[in-house]
Amino acid sequence: MRTSLVAAIAALSLAACASTGGSRPAGGAGFSARGAPAVYLTAEQAAAFSKQVERDLADKGARLAIVFRTGETRDMLPDGISYTHGAFWTFVPINLDDGRVINGYAVYNLYHGDGKTLAMDKSYLHQDFPIDFVAPSAVDDVAVIVPTPEMQRRILAIMDSPSYGALHVEPYSLVSNPHDIKYQNCTEFMLDIIAAAAWETTDMVQIKANLKQHFRPTKVKTSLIERFLAPLAEDRIKTDDQGGTIVTATYESMAAFMKDNGLLKEAYVLRRAPAGTPS
Repeated sequence: MRTSLVAAIAALSLAACASTGGSRPAGGAGFSARGAPAVYLTAEQAAAFSKQVERDLADKGARLAIVFRTGETRDMLPDGISYTHGAFWTFVPINLDDGRVINGYAVYNLYHGDGKTLAMDKSYLHQDFPIDFVAPSAVDDVAVIVPTPEMQRRILAIMDSPSYGALHVEPYSLVSNPHDIKYQNCTEFMLDIIAAAAWETTDMVQIKANLKQHFRPTKVKTSLIERFLAPLAEDRIKTDDQGGTIVTATYESMAAFMKDNGLLKEAYVLRRAPAGTPS
């Protein structure tokens, strides 16, 4: 294992599903262990990369996609975890401040609280935009899941209904067990929405029962002592929803689940184009 769970707390806890609590949540600003912002992309690079992702999704005709980023370099992450935050990107009419309406991608996230306006072990749902999502990236790539057209339709129908908010579980854990209903993080919330669309049910008990049968989560490698110490060191890490092994939902496990169950059109990694690349 490249880093222990305890050593990765500073990276993960500030990189995954995070919020500053302001008008523009950081969503994983990528902080070092010392707490100083670790800026990787310039504003111009973030704008260009977000447009690149939008063009890629539009070229594929995706009305909805699931995009993942990491707010820390991968040597700071536990083995088996390549991305620390994911969100739904939906192609919708967007109202601009000047009154114009344009078509583009809006981003729908689950963020944890900032410790001021909301406790850090609680979460909330928030809509922002591609540049907000891409700006905190600490690497030159994002991962993308494009569901089948039918699954896109079903997920969008849920997002446009009260069921979307009803499937949100406010108690937050950085490594929440996707087979358990007690906590959620950003990836588990998306997985629950996907499961609700796949099995056409909003009954959370049934959703979790189905996931236990069909979804193989990612194992977070950690020793018993690290497992004991992590909740004491970071209140966003809860382990009382876990069994003998700490498990969570990741890009890889979600893509595999969707492929195995006929819910996936494609999954891939998109790398940032070099400056000056023709659009």
